[in-house]
Amino acid sequence: MPEQPKLAPIVKWVGGKRQLLPEILPLLPRDMSCYCEAFLGGGALLYALEPHRAMVNDLNADIIELYQVIKNDVEGLITALEEHKNAHTEEHFYEVRSWDRDAAAFERLSPVQKAARFMYLNRTCYNGLHRVNSKGYFNSPYGRYVNPNIVNAPLLRAVSEFFNRAQVQFSHEDFADFLKRLEPGSFVYLDPPYDQVKEHAFTSYSKTGFDRADQLRLKQCCDDLTARGIKFLLSNAATPFIQELYQDYSCHIVHAKRLVNSVGAKRGPVEEVLVRNYATAPSGQSSLF
Repeated sequence: MPEQPKLAPIVKWVGGKRQLLPEILPLLPRDMSCYCEAFLGGGALLYALEPHRAMVNDLNADIIELYQVIKNDVEGLITALEEHKNAHTEEHFYEVRSWDRDAAAFERLSPVQKAARFMYLNRTCYNGLHRVNSKGYFNSPYGRYVNPNIVNAPLLRAVSEFFNRAQVQFSHEDFADFLKRLEPGSFVYLDPPYDQVKEHAFTSYSKTGFDRADQLRLKQCCDDLTARGIKFLLSNAATPFIQELYQDYSCHIVHAKRLVNSVGAKRGPVEEVLVRNYATAPSGQSSLF
């Protein structure tokens, strides 16, 4: 019997946390009644932990719909992706990308068709960059990969099995509304769009963007989580603004390599900060607040 593939993100996602897992995992509390994420994205930490119970959320409706399709109809998704793989050309990419410009026709697509479109574009666009304009239209250009990995059926089936085995609840709402619903004993990982290190940095995960007013709203939510006895770990760019904003919490600076810049020479290590409202004992057991 073939070995079950190790779980991993099934989409490319700007700011994905796979490379930071060795830094994040030792900081997690051992005890949590429910694992939660308010900005799920690619879900690297979710897959690394494989919790028995999870509540996960993202403001991007497309990625949440993709995960729900993987849970409910993974074989239909694989079939639809195979069709895109067989038709894949630059012309096909731009034709599929244009589907959402006709709102009425796009709404008539099935959840499987929408999910396959999202994943196909993600696997074949430039740098795997999920970017939308002010109207919410996906506008990343063609990636020109020689042999893009459009269909990874064993991994998709493994992720589907995990979603169905575990009590994973998906939601699509503003992070503040999601965080209000968490119960004491939960642990939440917060990986928002990062504070801009410099002007024109990428934050367009959704048509509304994520600015410093949102960063301030998130900080207020963190204060509320702490008051309610809910542990959180947050990652963000280690900008002076963020470090000052969370100065009353435990902050740990780490280095990550980011590959978003279109100029290869400008890609490289950047400082990020991990913020938490609990202490981790040397044994790995976390203390209470």
